[in-house]
Amino acid sequence: MLYENLQMEAARLGVEVYEQPMQPTLKGLYSDDVIWVNHFIPTIAEKTCILAEELGHYYTSSGDITDLTDIRNRKQELRAREWAYRRLVPPEKIVEAYRAGVSNRHELAEYLGVTEEFLQAALKRYREKYGTYAMVDKHIVYFDPLAVAEMF
Repeated sequence: MLYENLQMEAARLGVEVYEQPMQPTLKGLYSDDVIWVNHFIPTIAEKTCILAEELGHYYTSSGDITDLTDIRNRKQELRAREWAYRRLVPPEKIVEAYRAGVSNRHELAEYLGVTEEFLQAALKRYREKYGTYAMVDKHIVYFDPLAVAEMF
């Protein structure tokens, strides 16, 4: 469902999305209002993560950033990934999952519809950006170890 929602968002923006057979090392690509997702990616969760990052490039990137030896390109790559993390793994959804009884990373990834690797990368980035925790309404979301605490 989340994958289809991202596809619909792309369509509303005028961005075409295609699943095409690609080399195994290439999972997705964005250029000139077109996103390609590797058809051979085995799970919808992984395709969702790839599509979100490529859509993040639509929102945050400009120009040809394929040369990742250039720090400016690496920064644009990070901005696109951060957009995808905020879209698919917002701290508010971590609290929602906690309230729904989710108790570990595997269950959280499944609840959010993302891969465990993507979830781990998002939590790592949140730790780098916010420190060990973030306040979300009346909750504290700890990023490592992953936990949610209610404040009274």
